[in-house]
Amino acid sequence: MEESFLNSVTLNDQLCTGCTNCIKRCPTQAIRVRNKKAYINKAFCIDCGQCVRTCPYHAKIPTYDSMSVIDNYKYTVALPAPSFYGQFNNLEDVNIILTALKKIGFDDVYEVSAAAEMVSAMSREYIQQNKDKRPFISTACPSVVKLIQVRFPNLVEHMLPFKAPIEIAAESARKEAVQKTGLPSEQIGIIFISPCPAKHTAIHAPIGNKKSNVDAVIAIKEVYPKILPFMKEVQNSPEDLMISGKIGISWGASGGEAGGQLIDSYLAADGIENVINVLEDLEDQKFTQLEFIELNACSGGCVGGVLQVENPYVAKAKLKRLRKYLPVALNHYDGGDYTDALWDTKVEYQDVFKLGSDINESLKLMNEVETIASRLPGLDCGTCGAPTCKALAEDVVRGIAQENDCIYILRENIHKLSDDLGKLYDSKKK
Repeated sequence: MEESFLNSVTLNDQLCTGCTNCIKRCPTQAIRVRNKKAYINKAFCIDCGQCVRTCPYHAKIPTYDSMSVIDNYKYTVALPAPSFYGQFNNLEDVNIILTALKKIGFDDVYEVSAAAEMVSAMSREYIQQNKDKRPFISTACPSVVKLIQVRFPNLVEHMLPFKAPIEIAAESARKEAVQKTGLPSEQIGIIFISPCPAKHTAIHAPIGNKKSNVDAVIAIKEVYPKILPFMKEVQNSPEDLMISGKIGISWGASGGEAGGQLIDSYLAADGIENVINVLEDLEDQKFTQLEFIELNACSGGCVGGVLQVENPYVAKAKLKRLRKYLPVALNHYDGGDYTDALWDTKVEYQDVFKLGSDINESLKLMNEVETIASRLPGLDCGTCGAPTCKALAEDVVRGIAQENDCIYILRENIHKLSDDLGKLYDSKKK
């Protein structure tokens, strides 16, 4: 099953010490430690990046493209994420960043924040037209979308079925580039400058879309040192390239997307543990009056992505300062057909955690899990290589672990074996 899943984090076996820090922080229990090395179950992983943050040995490696990818195309367009703007000190004009991006090798730029303003406007109308499906859950964070898809079947229908702003931006950027250059589409590279590796997974294995319009994903931390000297060079005379306002740039931090809905009945949560708590409460129907729920896997929102360079809360403060004197929005949706902005494939629940092939087999195996778990100490210490005793019991049922992997069970069995050998020795002496 794992082979059909794509993930954005890989493991460096040489750096991994099998310390078990990662298994305790993974929100979907996707990591195990076996033979003193961690491994990631691709089917369970939601690309949240928690293991990258947690690993003290830097053995978890986020996946993204190198800057050299721009050499693969005759014409390239950079798509900077809104959170990118929060990485720089004393930034007064976004045009400085956009102009500097052209200096480091891109032929043009297109702000993702501009597309975010369009998504905000279209989703406001969509939510008003579909009041019976409220509350709607934001789908801008691919880790949250995947989490709902594999763990919260009753909430799939509440996901806002709009393409992420990077996809809207990529479509618009490609059309403009084709018109401007006359080049065929395949010779134009649309490159997203990303705060997190989950976007890399999202373009290669999109959820809700048949195919992504983004050709590559480059990490903000890779672009940051390259762009700094050019920002100084152009700071007095940048090109006028900015096409977004306060709403679009606000998407870079937690609460920005929800604020763009221009309503009061919303909830915004960030940090994957908080997100799971909100989804569990939502599944239990504890929220009845909300219209919109914004969820970000990273603390602070996209500014908290593992591919950033700045402290997420400092970056959030910088964005707040930057947008202070900007117009509310520079991209306006006046109503009409927004079909092209909606998902073009149906998103369905994927029960990756199921134990059996059908309900009867699953119930039987679940009973086995409970029986095995009852024999385990219930300490959830992680020394067995699984995050909890129940997770170990499930691994035993799946055939990928043994009860003796639990050090307490192993110790009891050794003591029992020692006692049995002692009794056998005594009986032979008599």
